[in-house]
Amino acid sequence: MRKYLQVLALGLQNQLAYRFNFLARVLFSLIPLTALLMLWRTIYAGQPEGTTISGYTLPEMLAYYLVAAWVNALTAVTEDDWQIAADIREGNINHLLAKPIDYLAYRLCLFASGRLIYAAVAVVPLLLFLGWSRIPLHVPTDPATWAWFLVSLVLTALLQFFISFALAMLAFWVLEVSTFIFIVYAFEYIASGHLFPLDILPEPLQRLLPWTPFFYELYFPVSIWLGKTAGADLWRGLALQIGWVLVAWCLARWAWHRGLRRYAAFGG
Repeated sequence: MRKYLQVLALGLQNQLAYRFNFLARVLFSLIPLTALLMLWRTIYAGQPEGTTISGYTLPEMLAYYLVAAWVNALTAVTEDDWQIAADIREGNINHLLAKPIDYLAYRLCLFASGRLIYAAVAVVPLLLFLGWSRIPLHVPTDPATWAWFLVSLVLTALLQFFISFALAMLAFWVLEVSTFIFIVYAFEYIASGHLFPLDILPEPLQRLLPWTPFFYELYFPVSIWLGKTAGADLWRGLALQIGWVLVAWCLARWAWHRGLRRYAAFGG
């Protein structure tokens, strides 16, 4: 494990060199967030106090997007899939193949370092935005809710990374993987709850989405924090989330080993 801790430390140092890029990304991400908050305030405007839409009052709806922004900052894959695909396409993995280091674990350490720095940079802007918007953020009072939220948050990060890693493995077979990444991203953006809470969708889709990995890439941890998922639904959701993490990990491993069979490295 010592070598992977060293990779994590080097990744943190490397990411700190680009901290302004992270800050700019956070600030620009607040623009669509502000638009969504204004949209929902307009939808609720003129309604009696306490009006709910799909089980959400106005404060709960606004809190959903703020918590989703935090979860996204802590778990989202930004450029890792592009970098992995570039490593394969340009032969940058050559020097790693001859070393006693697992490439999947190596990239996971770099992913973790990027998320840690991004979260650290995002703390101040998001807190300032929270104070400026004057939105009462829901904070769980039950310590168990905090614990299960953190467990789900880690599983969400792993799920997103393993799916992105598996997609990047297509670089062993095709020259450009961007089309596949954009297609999956389009499904993920809607089916994971980035655009709106999944409770708004028709009942058949609400029953179907928990059986897909997208449900656990954002909506599930947010629903735990807001108290929308508890009891039997919580245990079932955690079991399914763990299952999808294992499936994504196995798929990433299988694609890596299959890709190495056709990979050819040249040069000294």
